[in-house]
Amino acid sequence: MKRTPMTTKSKSRKPRSPKPAQSSDIDERIRRRAYELYEQRGKVDGFALDDWLHAETEILGAQKQQKSGRASTGVA
Repeated sequence: MKRTPMTTKSKSRKPRSPKPAQSSDIDERIRRRAYELYEQRGKVDGFALDDWLHAETEILGAQKQQKSGRASTGVA
């Protein structure tokens, strides 16, 4: 039986996201907001992607504004 030498793992792996729990929290906030939009429309089906993208824009936009606001005031 021929043995092959063990190789080291590749160093070209993608870096992990810094805070996976934070990403999960954002996804949950987007999910809740998308459902609110669905309810506001009278629970009409067929707009799930539109609702998700709209909610994502709102949540990520608000988060980006908060970060830029803290950066301009010098608060970390």
